[in-house]
Amino acid sequence: MEYEELTIEGRNAVIEAFRAGKTVDKLYVLDGCKDGPIQTVLREAKKQNCIVNFVKKERLDQMSETGKHQGVIAHVAAYEYSTVEEMLERAGEKGEQPFIILLDGIEDPHNLGSIIRTANQAGAHGVIIPKRRAVGLTATVAKASAGAIHYLPVAKVTNLVKTMEELKKQGLWFVCGDMSGQTMYSLDLTGPIGLVIGNEGDGVSRLVKENCDFAASIPMKGDIDSLNASVAMAILTYEIVRQRLQN
Repeated sequence: MEYEELTIEGRNAVIEAFRAGKTVDKLYVLDGCKDGPIQTVLREAKKQNCIVNFVKKERLDQMSETGKHQGVIAHVAAYEYSTVEEMLERAGEKGEQPFIILLDGIEDPHNLGSIIRTANQAGAHGVIIPKRRAVGLTATVAKASAGAIHYLPVAKVTNLVKTMEELKKQGLWFVCGDMSGQTMYSLDLTGPIGLVIGNEGDGVSRLVKENCDFAASIPMKGDIDSLNASVAMAILTYEIVRQRLQN
């Protein structure tokens, strides 16, 4: 199946996208432009808490596919985002303990797609991604997920730590993948759980790590010091699955 990259150009088209309730991942606006329609675009963006990037005309010209951007280009999610509440409801409907994957700044769309695919296969109830410094649900992500994007809820949150705090109130506890953690085989990974996977280069950020209950490491014997983020996620996920099956 082909997936179309949803790039919307032009003032009216972008305003209509906002008003139709589309989730705008990123908005690029001509820096210094103050006219009426642009102000309307910015007002709509503020309502949706959308990230606005003010850029020079050359950048917009470069990004434009139509040549008629009128000072504004929006990247719209290829698929609608879910909510964290829907993930918890999904677990409840299945009579299962919540199992949620949280991604701390995954930037590679192929990694995100693979993670969504694995999460779906492993029976996770959803994936949570942050709004900033992370890839959204693009066409490339959709392709890499091999269709799993249609079946697994993905939520986008402003603050990962705050979301974790709210989920802790719902009974979840958190484990992050980290080289300095205890080996995953020595940890009890059962119960309502959130698995946190960090950025491809920097791993899990300090604040997020501090809010995790445990750090789990994957035993490695090779000559390189790390695994691809989606591979690490798959290994940790299936250790959680294994422990759940034994309980």
